[in-house]
Amino acid sequence: MTTPIHSASQLAVNVLDAHSLLAAFGVLGVGVVMFAETGLLVGFFLPGDSLLFTASLLCTGSAESSVHLSLGPLLVAAAAGALAGAQCGYVLGRKAGGALLARSRSQRLHEGAKRAEELLARYGHAKAIALARFVPVVRTVLNPVAGALEVPVRTFTLWQIIGGLVWSLGLTLAGYALGSSIPNVDRYLLPLVTLIIFVSLIPLAAEVHRARRDGRPEGGCR
Repeated sequence: MTTPIHSASQLAVNVLDAHSLLAAFGVLGVGVVMFAETGLLVGFFLPGDSLLFTASLLCTGSAESSVHLSLGPLLVAAAAGALAGAQCGYVLGRKAGGALLARSRSQRLHEGAKRAEELLARYGHAKAIALARFVPVVRTVLNPVAGALEVPVRTFTLWQIIGGLVWSLGLTLAGYALGSSIPNVDRYLLPLVTLIIFVSLIPLAAEVHRARRDGRPEGGCR
C-alpha cells in the first residue's frame, strides 16, 4: 500500500516552486517550463528566473538537496526551451493576432502586453526583443505581440536567439559559478533569486533612463 501513496506524493507538484518542479521532472522540466513561459500565454506565471538559478545550484553538488543535475544537459534544455518557446509564441501571434490576449482576463497579462508594445515602439524591434527576455511576464507576451504586429521573421528570430541565449545560459552559468564558490549557497536561495531578478532588470532600467535623459518622446505611455 505504500507504493500508490508514494506515487501520489510524487505527482503533487507545485508548479510555482522551482525546487518542486526540479524534484519531479529534473532537466526535462526546465526545458518544458522555459518553452511554456516564453511561448504560451498561460505560462506567464511560471518561475523562469528562479528555476534556472535553482537548477544551476543543484548542478554544483554543494546544495543540501537530494536532487542533483548535470550542467551540460541543463544548458541544452534551458536554451532549447527558451528559443523554441519564443519562436512558437511569435508564430501563434502571427496567426491569431490579438485574439489570444483578448480572451485572457488576467490584468497582469494585459499590463505585460502593454509594456511589450511600448518596448517595441520605443526601442525598436531588435533591442526590445533582446531586453524583454529579462523582464518577467513581458518575455511571455512580447513574442505573440511581435507576431501580431508583423515584426519581420528574420529580425525576430535573430534577436530572440541572441537574447534567449544570453538570458538562459548567462543566468544558469552565473548560478553555477556562485554555487561552486559558496558552500551551502541554497540556504540563501530566496534573497539570491530576488537579487538575480533585480540585476536582470538593470538593462531595461538603463534604457529607460537613457531615453528620458536624451529627451525621447514617450509616445503617450503611462
